[in-house]
Amino acid sequence: MKTNSFLTVVAAAALAVFAQGSIAQTTRADVKSETKAAVKSGDISHGQAASMKSAASGVSTANKADIKAETKAAVKSGDIAAGQESSMKSADMTKGPKPTAEERKAARAERKAATKAAVKAGTVPAAGEAPAAGKPTK
Repeated sequence: MKTNSFLTVVAAAALAVFAQGSIAQTTRADVKSETKAAVKSGDISHGQAASMKSAASGVSTANKADIKAETKAAVKSGDIAAGQESSMKSADMTKGPKPTAEERKAARAERKAATKAAVKAGTVPAAGEAPAAGKPTK
């Protein structure tokens, strides 16, 4: 008998808890009407209006022709690099002229001769092996 009454009490309590949860929930229509009222009162902006207002604060008042004229004057005075120069890295601009074919051949021959002398002297490690840190080879 005690078990039956205990189960009845637990079932009644569970029913009461679930009943309160369903009563407390708002319907979709309620949420829509609350949102509509908030948009009308200005508490919530409609659609993308909020993002447009924040973007509009940084918009320039100059027209396209004025901006083009300013840019053209800056390029002419050298303040802005024109064409492909603007996309070049500053390191590329300081390299200077490219070597000629003869200069490249001479440099390659010089490197090959230096490598051959190092191999003959035994100061170049074998293929796939690196010298130990801080220790000279042979």
